[in-house]
Amino acid sequence: MASHVIRSEPRRAGVTKLLESAALPTADLTDAHMKHFFFAGTADSPTGVVGLELCGSDALLRSLVVAKTDRSTGLGAALTEHAEQQARAAGARSIFLLTTTAESFFAHRGYVAAPRESAPTAIAHTREFADICPASSAFMVKHLRRDP
Repeated sequence: MASHVIRSEPRRAGVTKLLESAALPTADLTDAHMKHFFFAGTADSPTGVVGLELCGSDALLRSLVVAKTDRSTGLGAALTEHAEQQARAAGARSIFLLTTTAESFFAHRGYVAAPRESAPTAIAHTREFADICPASSAFMVKHLRRDP
């Protein structure tokens, strides 16, 4: 697996372009969201991104995408791990996500399917959960270990 340099706060235009190339939603993204987005590549033209929405002791992992040319390099796994570390550092004990295409990818990283109705209130009230992702999306959770 290649070593990937992950940075914080990409530019929204670059994130939007990459997400749209993978047919992922962008309607709710603001510049403020970029504070909790992480990327590889350049801020203007990232090759991979992932975002977090922090909700107290819970976090929502969102918008994981890797450019087609950089898939199968371990970048998606590196971005996911980085987001988990950031969520843990911010005090999150659990990280949730919704996906229509990557359930297997996340299952291999310790995420398990959960009923949508079990979503914590703060997660259920995010636009990603309440409005943007279809009801058919898989809802998954991973409980984050505390570092000793």
